[in-house]
Amino acid sequence: MQARMKHPAMTVPGAMQALQALAASAEKAGPPKRVLELVHLRASQINGCSVCVDMHARNLRKDGESDERTFAVSAWRDAPYFTDAERAALALTESVTRLADRADPVPDEVWDEARRHYEEDELAALLLAISTINVWNRLNAATRQVAGAWA
Repeated sequence: MQARMKHPAMTVPGAMQALQALAASAEKAGPPKRVLELVHLRASQINGCSVCVDMHARNLRKDGESDERTFAVSAWRDAPYFTDAERAALALTESVTRLADRADPVPDEVWDEARRHYEEDELAALLLAISTINVWNRLNAATRQVAGAWA
């Protein structure tokens, strides 16, 4: 497998720094890093971004996450491994990632559950993290970046 082109974030001046700065701001203000990694992994699974699935699964392992939880992220609703706060973040991730799948992309029940677990600044950071990983997923998928090539 070979990428279609050099990564756009590395081609357009300032793009990589801007994306990294956005991600860093979400990490500083947001929920625990482990929650952000779970969110990144789930959005990447939905979007079929092999680069990000590979990267975030590795990050979770490096941070001490269990294989059971990492492997179960795509089936989080039926797996006993996640806290209510993590489930709320994963549900929000799915809604924000799949905007066109329903008339009300982020239903009140998903939003209200996320608000129950996260303060407003954490929720804002969570939304930035979800949006940022979706940007990375789209750039990687469109240019067919190769999983593992970054490692």
